[in-house]
Amino acid sequence: MDVQGFHHVALQARDVERVTAFYRDLLGFPELVRHHRPDGSLRSIWVGVPGGAFLAIEAVSGALEESPFRHERPGLLMLAFRIPRSARAQAVEAFARAQVPLDHETRWTIYVRDPEGNRVALSHHPED
Repeated sequence: MDVQGFHHVALQARDVERVTAFYRDLLGFPELVRHHRPDGSLRSIWVGVPGGAFLAIEAVSGALEESPFRHERPGLLMLAFRIPRSARAQAVEAFARAQVPLDHETRWTIYVRDPEGNRVALSHHPED
């Protein structure tokens, strides 16, 4: 096999517009494309992730499941994005202005949740 990195990650969301706004407007990921169903309803929005991949935010109608920060359920735990150490304070301030509470914090990483509870990390590991 010749795997060369991530192509994309897909998230399912009840409110595609609101979740897209988190990644586009708060994290600064550019909106790439919108996909619609044959009836014209919104099916997904793709936002670019630095490094060439993208995040596909797919519309669903199921119920949200809340979970604590740490849990024992198998599956995707979080999306972790790299930031330089020098950008950490600015990121914390941006989350505070947007009223997005920090879910957890370590020496290298800050953790928040997107509007539907998906865990998102901004990390400068191993840079102190």
